Formats: sequence, C-alpha cells, structure tokens
Amino acid sequence: MSIGSSIDRYLAKLVFVPLMATLVLAAMLLLLDKMLRLFDFVVTLGGPVNIVWQMLANLIPEYLSLGIPIGLMLGILLAFRKLALSSELDTLRAVGLGYGRLLRVPYMYTIALMIINLAIVGFLQPRARYAYEELRFELRSGALGASIKVGEFNKLGKRMTLRVDRSDDEGRHLHGVFFRAETKDGKTLAATADLGAFLATDDPDTIILRLTNGRLVHDEPGFTVPRVLTFQNHDVPIPVPAVATFRGRGDGNQELTIPELVRHGKAANLSERERDTSLANFHFRIVEVVMMLLLPLLAVALAVPPKRSTSGLGIFLGIVMVVTYHKVNQYAEHMGAQGRIDPVIALWTPFLLFAALIVWMYWTLAHKPGGQPIGALERAFARAGKAVGSLLRLRRGASA
Repeated sequence: MSIGSSIDRYLAKLVFVPLMATLVLAAMLLLLDKMLRLFDFVVTLGGPVNIVWQMLANLIPEYLSLGIPIGLMLGILLAFRKLALSSELDTLRAVGLGYGRLLRVPYMYTIALMIINLAIVGFLQPRARYAYEELRFELRSGALGASIKVGEFNKLGKRMTLRVDRSDDEGRHLHGVFFRAETKDGKTLAATADLGAFLATDDPDTIILRLTNGRLVHDEPGFTVPRVLTFQNHDVPIPVPAVATFRGRGDGNQELTIPELVRHGKAANLSERERDTSLANFHFRIVEVVMMLLLPLLAVALAVPPKRSTSGLGIFLGIVMVVTYHKVNQYAEHMGAQGRIDPVIALWTPFLLFAALIVWMYWTLAHKPGGQPIGALERAFARAGKAVGSLLRLRRGASA
C-alpha cells in the first residue's frame, strides 16, 4: 500500500465529514426559515398542513444549488485547516507532497459535486420550481380542498355562507355551525347546528354538507312569517366551484431546463429583450457551476493561517466571498436580462476577476516562500482584538 493512497484516504475522510455536515446544516437552516413562512401562508389560506412538506421538498433543489458550493468550500477549508494547525501539513510538504498533489482528492469531490450541481440547476430545479408554483396556485384557488377557516364567514360560491366555531380533520368535521343560502328568486335558508360534516357524492361537481342537531329557518317572498323547524339530520347540497387550470411550465426562464433554455433562446420569434433574458439565465447557471472549480484553491488559500496563529478569519472570509459572488452573479444576470450589458460580459467578467483573485491567493501560499495571502488581514484583526480587549479591561478597572 503506497503512502500516497493512504494520504488520499485520510484526506477524503477529513473533507467528507465537514462537507456533509455543512451541506445538511445550510439546507436545514434555509428550509427552517422558509418553513415558518409557508406554515403561515398555508394556515392563512386554510390549506392542509401536509402541503407545507410538499412545498418544502420542491425548494430543496434551489437551496442545494447554493449549499453545495458552500459545503464543498468549507469541507476542504476545515480539512486543510486541521492539517495546518496540527503541523501535519508541514510534515506532508516536507516529504515532497506539495499543494498540487494534496488537492487531488478535493478535486475529485469537486468534479462529482459539479456534475450533481449541474443536474440540479440544469434539470431538477426548474421542474421543482414549477411544481412549487403549481402548489401555490392550487392552494390559492382551493383545488387542494382548503380547510374551513374557523371563526370567519366562509363563502361557498356566490350565495352560500358558512361559519364554524371549531373544525377537525382538515375541515371535514365541523362544530358550532352556521349556514345560510340564498337563491336568485329571493328564497333564503339559514341553519344552526351542533355538528356538521362534508360528504362526497356520486356527482364529482357536488358535495353534501350534513348538519346534525340544529334549527332551520326557511323564508320565501310569499311567506307571511319564516318557517322554523328543528332537525336531527339535514343535508345541504353544495356545488363544487370550478377551479382554473394552472399554466404550463416555461412561463419564466427559471422553469426551463438548460436544453429547453438553449432552444428557447434560439427561437426566431423572440424579441431582443426575451433573447437577452434567456441568454443571461443560461450563463448564470453555467457560471455558478464552473465557479466550483475555483473553490478548492480558495479553500486552501484561506485554510492555512499564519504561523503561531489559530485565527478562524479564513472561514469567515470564505463564506463571505462565496455568498458575495453569488449575489454579484444575480445582479449581473438582472443587468444582462435588461439589455444594459451584454449577458456574456455581465456574467463572465465577475467570474474572471474572482478567478484571478483566487489564483493569486493560491499562488502566494503555494509558491511564494513565506507567502500568506490573508496575513495582513490576520494581523489587522489581531491588533483590533487586542485593542478591544484593552478597552474592556480599562472599563472594568474604572468601574471597580
């Protein structure tokens, strides 16, 4: 068994644990933040709670497209930081293993995750986004069988009103029911009941509201006084409202897969604005994936702190740089879609500048004797930390 293969396996284990932990943590944080808003949205519209999980599942590809690069960068960074702080990195370099050789395993992870991320942003995310929008539409339109809103007057069609004090089983079993219906010729029917339940019928366009233990008031224009009666069970047929059909996929470029986006961008009947929008979205996706090739170099450049330093500044800078680059790309896509800048220039210029900065940082660390790309920042933060510590000690001394 060669030393190189043993080191590769060791590096693979060091990278894998923080990579997966960061990826899962980032996805969970993003999903938890969205979950609270989705619960509020679904409850407000009276929809079944299980729709929240379906909507969250369709958001996972979108969050993974950003979580994968961050997880990859932090996985490599934390692995090399551990090697640097334990002096194992110095030992490996002393036996002739340079940074280029040590990056072999990180680049294996990178290539594999690049392929996964390309599949996500190019094929899975557009379809998941469409499915998410379809669920939102169906929830708003009532196609999902939205629950009755408790304590409010619910409109069942144009001339039917229902109010309940409490509901169970996603609105199918009701307590404390008030129901009122009116016909075009002025007839009215109002009822109160202890219990109510929705029942299916053989007619898919009609459901039955069965009221139990209640009182009914029936009035018509020809009646001198309304009729009042009590009942044990009373069935009220309710027509199911027609639900509009959701639009087809592809209303926006973000719902198109990469092959569909290319075909759409080449269509002869497109305006210049639509062509710019398609081109900007295409290059945005490609740049986001290709950028992952730079992450191992960035991670290593930020992972190795100056000698006799254990500062975690590199971790903070790495996250800031990746997120900032993502936001710059989003702004560049917007500019390119508006036609203010050529989409190719708008998206690839930040990439080239980002690549130049990362290559310089890596070259400074790997090939310049004593080079430390973030050494000046480390020293500045160290001086700032000492100044703050001195100020706090003076304050404590003055208060004593």
